[in-house]
Amino acid sequence: MSIGPHATRGAAEPRLSLSDAWREWRNRCLSSPAFRRWAASFWPTRGVARRHAAEAFDLVAGFVYSQVLAAAMQLRLLERLHEGPADLHTLARAMALPEASAERLLAACAALGLAEARSGGRWGLGARGAALVGDAGLTAMVAHHAVLYRDLADPVALLRGGGGAQLGGYWPYARAADPTQLDDTQVARYSALMTASQPMVAEQVLDAVDLRGSRCLLDLGGGEGAFVQAVAAHAPHLQLMMFDLPAVADRARQRLAAQGLAARVQVHGGDFLRQPLPRGADVATLVRVVHDHDDQAVRALLRAVHAALPPAGRLLVAEPMADTAGATAMGDAYFGLYLLAMGSGRPRSAASLTQMLVEAGFVDVRRVPTRQPLLAGVLQCFARH
Repeated sequence: MSIGPHATRGAAEPRLSLSDAWREWRNRCLSSPAFRRWAASFWPTRGVARRHAAEAFDLVAGFVYSQVLAAAMQLRLLERLHEGPADLHTLARAMALPEASAERLLAACAALGLAEARSGGRWGLGARGAALVGDAGLTAMVAHHAVLYRDLADPVALLRGGGGAQLGGYWPYARAADPTQLDDTQVARYSALMTASQPMVAEQVLDAVDLRGSRCLLDLGGGEGAFVQAVAAHAPHLQLMMFDLPAVADRARQRLAAQGLAARVQVHGGDFLRQPLPRGADVATLVRVVHDHDDQAVRALLRAVHAALPPAGRLLVAEPMADTAGATAMGDAYFGLYLLAMGSGRPRSAASLTQMLVEAGFVDVRRVPTRQPLLAGVLQCFARH
């Protein structure tokens, strides 16, 4: 007997909802060459048709755009333009490029808003370039994406489980049988990246939450201590603790000591998925940590945090969330593939995280608005004992 979509033998076709029926009609129209020709020529729909065509092309060309940005960052083009407008010959010589290649890069950057043509044949910084220039964290993030792109060279192999070796090596703890055995050379690259990119996230978190009523803060997965350093400046009354893998914790001690914070911050080394967490804090933070781990690990971590906090102790979870309005592609498209290549974790919505927090024993879970939710959303909750 044949089994298939047209051999249900008496089973009624499911009735489409009005919204699903509209989507089916829309898709039939948009997939019709005749309809697309009509929409592109009919003046009331012409603008929409052209915008859709441009958006579709951007999907095709997105990788090329990212490589234009990568080249501009690697050649310090934005920094050079930030110093002031310059002519083609000067810029080509500074970047060690043939003038024809430099002109091609400048034209590409101008098309993307990174640069712009100025009077007298000179080039200057564009509006998007001005927003990016001098951001050490963003520069580091762009540079490290070269590793991700190597894994994405064959996206189907990645999806089938045969890729991800490059980014997995960049984040070795994601696949290590015992991450506490990683040494300094293995954690240095990703620790430095997180340190460089942490300030922009810390600003979002600390602007959104009120720490005045707290006594001691424990930052879990705190890297080299960039977040607790920001907290130390933001809330001078707080006692501070942080916890990360032993090799990372050693790097944090050195960095915090150089910042004059050795006496202010207690640094603990260990594996927060397998070892008890330090006690004594009344607020704990997980900043860009949860989405790096699979569900089973996250549930274990949240239970451990709950056990370490006193009754009514507070937990703050800060990270990009999959349901961020205006940035949904970032959650499920970007982070979905990035974390797959990394070998651990997945993007989660605020609702999914809330459910996991409640299962771990937390109550009063609420979303705290941030100024730039694309960088980090925040969930706040309290321990129930």
